[in-house]
Amino acid sequence: MSKALKLGVAGLGTVGIDALKLIALHGERFASRTGCAVEIGGVSARNRRKNREIDISSYEWFDDPVALAESQDIDVFVELIGGEDGVAKASVEAALRAGKHVVTANKALLAHHGIELARLADAKGVALSFEAAVAGGIPAIKTIRESLLANNITRVYGILNGTCNYILTQMQKEGRAFDEVLQEAQDAGYAEADPTFDIGGYDTAHKLAILTTLAFGVETSIDTVYVEGIESISLADIEAADDLGYRIKLLGVALLTESGIEQRVHPTMVPKNTAIAEVDGVTNCVAFDGNFVGDILLIGPGAGGGPTASAVISDVLDIAKGRISPPFAWRTEDLKPYERARMRSHEGGYYIRLKVFDRTGAFAAIAGRMAEHGISLESIVQRRPAAALPGLDARGDDGAPLPVVMITHETTEAAIRAALKAIEDEGNVQERPRMIRIEKL
Repeated sequence: MSKALKLGVAGLGTVGIDALKLIALHGERFASRTGCAVEIGGVSARNRRKNREIDISSYEWFDDPVALAESQDIDVFVELIGGEDGVAKASVEAALRAGKHVVTANKALLAHHGIELARLADAKGVALSFEAAVAGGIPAIKTIRESLLANNITRVYGILNGTCNYILTQMQKEGRAFDEVLQEAQDAGYAEADPTFDIGGYDTAHKLAILTTLAFGVETSIDTVYVEGIESISLADIEAADDLGYRIKLLGVALLTESGIEQRVHPTMVPKNTAIAEVDGVTNCVAFDGNFVGDILLIGPGAGGGPTASAVISDVLDIAKGRISPPFAWRTEDLKPYERARMRSHEGGYYIRLKVFDRTGAFAAIAGRMAEHGISLESIVQRRPAAALPGLDARGDDGAPLPVVMITHETTEAAIRAALKAIEDEGNVQERPRMIRIEKL
């Protein structure tokens, strides 16, 4: 058996503690499978005296994670601090410059600085591994980097944030309002006190940007991801989707097109009869379209201490076996510049919900604005009386708003947005129109 592989673990939150537990519990099995013992060479966190689930007194303590990253007593620096800049970035850079392998769960760091860190890792001949950065315990990174190498991937998409999926699931199953379910998610620990990063779609965008680079061999481009969160999804939308045969999910979608790459994060209506529609609660999923393998869907726990720690240690064990792959599946010098796709029609069409004032000429004017922008309507449905529809006002007398749902045929988003702005400006609707994409899966 070769000499032990020494880890420096920076960040002792839920994931860090579970990683230490895994090593203590399965250390002998790791050694027998890799031919190399895995040991802890040092730890670092903000508070040394914090009461933790396990005794860490036997590990060498570092107040400064950068000092841990540079320590001669470690071979692998495990970064579980989080954040795109600051001490997380400084410590990872220090570890790579010192010729240490790096394992991280930090999607923000990778989405913003992954390419420059990968170049540094390549120059030093060390690993930069990040299975835990996307979809927790789901082996999404290894699937692209190893199992799908023989394929040309044309699309990657998925449910990449458990908080959003939990909220949308509870709204649909229990008929409760967004704010109420969000509070429940915060109380249960599924959502942060400030949930903006999750419900605003930014967490999903970071993960999607990483998957895009892996799938298509282009430099990461977080700034070109179109991001729309779930804050404006109402019970009216949830119920209308159900009646029309859909579920609403927050999806991250990246497409390879003839003109470039399209990256977007937004609420999406998916058909009830698809597997992705059944991915409920805090569960995540990642899907790939390959030209030879076809369609693959991976489903599993997207967060949590145990699943994420499992992904972290899987990267550590690859290093113990001597498996060092290019961080983003492609050699860094072979990554192509990111080219944003030209605008094209969205194949699945759009769902539009309006609250239209019941007065002469209102519906004709709306239809006219749609026609002016070349939008063909597949169906127009006047919803049941608004008093029975959560989230909408009851219909009163003389001109009170009527809930109306329209489904469009294939069209561009620019056309939809221009038409909806014209409709809103014309004054025939009570509030801003609601638009959700319908995805063909």
